[in-house]
Amino acid sequence: MKTTHLLYPSFLLAATPFAAFPQATPTRPNLVFIMADQFRGDALGCMQKEPVQTPNLDTLAREGILFTQAVSSYPVSSPARAMLMTGMYPTANGVTGNCNSQNTPYGVELSSEAVCWSDILKQAGYATAYIGKWHLDAPRPPYVDTYNNRGAVAWNEWCSPERRHGFEQWTAYGTYDNHLKPMYWNTEASREDFYYVDQWGPSYEADRAIDFIRTESKQSDHPFALVVSMNPPHTGYELVPDSFKQRYAHLDVEALAAQKPYIPPKGTPEGDYFRKHIRDYYACITGVDENIGRIIRTLKDCGIYHNTLIVFTSDHGVCMGGHNIEGKNTFYEEAMRIPMICCWPDKLHPQQSDLPVAFADLCPTMLSLMGMKDQIPSTVQVHDWSSNLLQQKIQTPEGAFQPYYYCVPSDPTSGRRGIRTSRYTYVVEIEKGKKTQTWLYDRTDDPSQLHNLAASHPELCDSLNQQLASWLEQTHDSFSTYLKP
Repeated sequence: MKTTHLLYPSFLLAATPFAAFPQATPTRPNLVFIMADQFRGDALGCMQKEPVQTPNLDTLAREGILFTQAVSSYPVSSPARAMLMTGMYPTANGVTGNCNSQNTPYGVELSSEAVCWSDILKQAGYATAYIGKWHLDAPRPPYVDTYNNRGAVAWNEWCSPERRHGFEQWTAYGTYDNHLKPMYWNTEASREDFYYVDQWGPSYEADRAIDFIRTESKQSDHPFALVVSMNPPHTGYELVPDSFKQRYAHLDVEALAAQKPYIPPKGTPEGDYFRKHIRDYYACITGVDENIGRIIRTLKDCGIYHNTLIVFTSDHGVCMGGHNIEGKNTFYEEAMRIPMICCWPDKLHPQQSDLPVAFADLCPTMLSLMGMKDQIPSTVQVHDWSSNLLQQKIQTPEGAFQPYYYCVPSDPTSGRRGIRTSRYTYVVEIEKGKKTQTWLYDRTDDPSQLHNLAASHPELCDSLNQQLASWLEQTHDSFSTYLKP
């Protein structure tokens, strides 16, 4: 793929969606793509930065590539997921905020016309399945009768078959946070025909994934692509089985908070939020890890582990009280940094890498690794890192960066844009077309991002602003006009 920038490919690529596909053969790899929701980049045992137990993911990291600087460019659910599926940034794919009734009037949902990587795999002969959280459809009245559609804002919506982008088997929901009694629509269900499960979400979803893998592993005439999208450790932290909670019952939360300068003190609202929820957050992660381990063991038991590309990641992290923010949708590391592991024993060399892969970059990167580089849609804007991943020792390009986005669906003249380089995080806020605030953090000297250097480093800000404006122009983002002097 030709590039016009050190890091990113051209906006328009030569490939045409759904060009003539080569016949699928058994030598093509299977794909198992597992993502958790709101899983911080440092919250892996193998990172040795948080006291969390993830033995199965630690093993996968040793057997694959562990990306220590992976990020989510728009760290909130629907925009991140839309970028992953399409390889387009928010202003191009139209998912400029979360899919909910507040944003429905502004067309915020994944277009049925978009060409997603899953569409391409289906056209190439893959058996496909999606299990778990989707959150890419706009809720419309009469709203589906679930608890999270009965308040001032409706969140949950059915995904009709023609909007599933190539996924044949479907056990999924829009967004729903009762992890101990989750709800799903299956493949043939109508909008009203959803069902509830008296089982922790990740456990039920692993069961369905295992069933799919066992069935498809017996088929020799085609490979399969499976997505397992687990909701924990998303909010609803306390909704996790007691067996996982017990592992953190004796965690010294005060000592942990003291190690994190960005956590407010005890007795403050956000400081107490962290102290209340961190044990359950870790419990959710350990529970997710256990069920991922079950899926991976099934791949090994079925004899297909070595010809399966396994990806584990998250759509974003969470601040959980850090920087006085409970959630995500911000440029701080706790929200932007995500875990990412890519494992394919027959193809990828095990290692740790500081390559700044973004969640959305997995779209073209996976297609290329799986032999479909020529089928990457012309609409893809993000970077294909496949050639880097195939290196015996991955080299990180000098000057590599990732963009940061925060959009206002009702007002394209307001929002934030930024860039995250290997050292700096630079972000500009615009309201009604006017620059209102700038942030600059030196993450080398100030890893906790406590000191905004924008006022004291105007020349560095100017340089990064030019780089950001150039990037936005290249990706056809009109926000670039508000960054010019």
